[in-house]
Amino acid sequence: MKPLAWSRRDCLLAAGALGLGSLSPVAHAGGQLEEPLADSVRGALSAAIANSAPPVPEFTDLEKRLAYLRWLGASSDRLQRRKPDFQTRIEFLQTLWYETRRAGLDTTLVLGLVQVESAFRKFAISRVGARGYMQIMPFWSRLIGDGDASRLFNMQTNLRFGCVILRHYLDRERGDTFLALGRYNGSRGRAEYPNAVYAAARNWAHPDA
Repeated sequence: MKPLAWSRRDCLLAAGALGLGSLSPVAHAGGQLEEPLADSVRGALSAAIANSAPPVPEFTDLEKRLAYLRWLGASSDRLQRRKPDFQTRIEFLQTLWYETRRAGLDTTLVLGLVQVESAFRKFAISRVGARGYMQIMPFWSRLIGDGDASRLFNMQTNLRFGCVILRHYLDRERGDTFLALGRYNGSRGRAEYPNAVYAAARNWAHPDA
């Protein structure tokens, strides 16, 4: 993740511009742009979406499990204001942790992305029609899913699509997070969105993330 020196005022302005302070169900972040996919890429993405492994963390040793539990506890405390129900909060964090690990992504970065995209609102809809926690555009259901865009409001489905799509963009940009985030938002090359995600991710930094 690129180090950035954003002031608190900058972060608040970015949050306001993206609608993070609003209680409206409408999300104001951008959306992915539909682009032609090679058959091999489409097949790989479809396979990644279709694998319906349950989000159950597995650990090779006790220390890794304890590290996960420390992260889970700290993240749950931070998320409580946005998700007051304990069980809902834990299920969300467990699923996000699982899906980010599955896709080889930085969990902290994805938490920042969710904060910017939807402010952790499961049923958020943007002005361009992007849906759910990670604001997935419905065309992805047609391209790599089963065509049922309503499933994008399912927690695990939404997080899985979002993580697989972000991984796809990272691969396309050869690991350049700045450009991949811009592509995810439909604003590739502009700094506002990646900078907002980087700033939001700082809220979720944890040594065991």
